[in-house]
Amino acid sequence: MLVAIALGVILGIVAPSTAVKMRPLGDTFIALVRMVIGPIIFLTITLGIANMNDLKKVGTVGLKAFLYFEVVSTFALAIGLIVVNVTKPGAGLDVSAMAKGDVSRYAAEGKSMSFVDFVTHIVPTSVVDAFAKGDILQIVFFSILFGIGLAALGEYARPLVEFFDRVLQVFFRITAIIMVVAPIGAFGAMAFTVGNFGIRTLLPLGRLMLDVYITMFLFVFVVLNLICRVYGFSLWEFIKYIKDEILLVLGTSSSEVALPRMLAKLERYGCARPVVGLVIPAGYSFNLDGTSIYLSMAAIFIAQAFGVHLSIGQQLSLLAILMLTSKGAAGVTGSGFIVLASTLAATRVVPVEGLAIVLGVDRFMSEARAIVNLIGNGVATLVVSRMEGAFDERQRELAVAEQRKATVP
Repeated sequence: MLVAIALGVILGIVAPSTAVKMRPLGDTFIALVRMVIGPIIFLTITLGIANMNDLKKVGTVGLKAFLYFEVVSTFALAIGLIVVNVTKPGAGLDVSAMAKGDVSRYAAEGKSMSFVDFVTHIVPTSVVDAFAKGDILQIVFFSILFGIGLAALGEYARPLVEFFDRVLQVFFRITAIIMVVAPIGAFGAMAFTVGNFGIRTLLPLGRLMLDVYITMFLFVFVVLNLICRVYGFSLWEFIKYIKDEILLVLGTSSSEVALPRMLAKLERYGCARPVVGLVIPAGYSFNLDGTSIYLSMAAIFIAQAFGVHLSIGQQLSLLAILMLTSKGAAGVTGSGFIVLASTLAATRVVPVEGLAIVLGVDRFMSEARAIVNLIGNGVATLVVSRMEGAFDERQRELAVAEQRKATVP
């Protein structure tokens, strides 16, 4: 993966016109993974709930997960606001001299987003349509209902539960087959990104990128590290355990492609299947820490670049809006940009056309967003598992030992 990513960057710099033609490699790989995500989410959540003896526990796990999501993601938004106000990366920029991209599509989609639309969108008009579109939130909603229905039927539904378990193993095997070509997909995606946008586009906005990366680094190794320590986990050990998934996200710029492997890996790490099945899929819509940091920093950066002074009250209002709109971002590349467009439209203070100046570097920052989202959801699953007394410490030791054996030549 590392070699493939490096080769993609080199090709993008040396031969950008050729690198741009590599896009189908990345797009095809992402499509392969998204092909199995819907069924895996459905089967994992359904089996997790069906195997819970007490349906009240489903509500308890869900409530704890959503409380954790809200607290940590709000904290991420606040950190982004504080850092960007201190460092002021947008102050003094000559906006007129900067390259701008076409953001009409993002702005149009952003204007159509509202909290009411988001809530009503959760319920699919058709189950088939939800799976056909690969809408994670709708699939999660239907899966929870289906799992509750199976659990309510008890032993009568046991044969179906056992069948679903076998089908899930088949999908995990398909995922393993798909991951064989992951380096090719990462190469194609990285080559296209560098070749299409170019390293030169990074220079005027290098300060923003640096501030975003530093903030995300601090969030992971300070905030998430402290959370892990409180609940008896080693963040560094966990990051090493999921390093393959992190590289996958780095190459493809989407945390969604690592979802199937994260479900299986967290279960092997010691988290109970019911908790994994509920927390990870829900986290992909409600616990996007990296996206939250980027949204708050990008919004203030645009205001600074256009010389728009935001009072403390206006920034707190922006934070409140982001707390809602950030929940609509999925793990797919580009969705965070649409959410940013909807947020600026809602403020009616920061110019939406300011999106054009960050469009060129958005793709380069999306890797950082996706990696932080991935790690954040993994930590959330560990924490909720510990809260529920559903974490197997012995299983964690075995998983770490097996990984060490696999990496030692």
